[in-house]
Amino acid sequence: MAIKEEVYYEGGPHIGDLIFHCVLAITVVFIPLTVGSIIRALWVRYRITSRRISVTGGWLGRNRTDLIYSEVTRVAVIPRGFGLWGDMAVQLKDGSRLELRSLPRFRELYDKITEHISSKAREASGLTA
Repeated sequence: MAIKEEVYYEGGPHIGDLIFHCVLAITVVFIPLTVGSIIRALWVRYRITSRRISVTGGWLGRNRTDLIYSEVTRVAVIPRGFGLWGDMAVQLKDGSRLELRSLPRFRELYDKITEHISSKAREASGLTA
């Protein structure tokens, strides 16, 4: 019997990130950040489920990265946009890191992800076991 995979979030980065960076583009200094935000809005998609985290991105959305929770050693979040969206960094056993930028509902998703990781990873993430 297969366990049904529950989807916690499926979609792109928070729209506020795009709006914020477009407003900042009136100054020449922030144009590179605005271009990055536009590319993220067009081609990056997140799928966070009860079994895995998937990120589709890259040029025209051609790259896909999947990871399962048993590979996670640490999760960290940083609020952005006055706390309306945030960035999440997921560190894996092999030392690599997956960054989810401009993630909507990042606090709720952080709680859901930390429910599925090991107790050692929870401690490394700053949570009690």
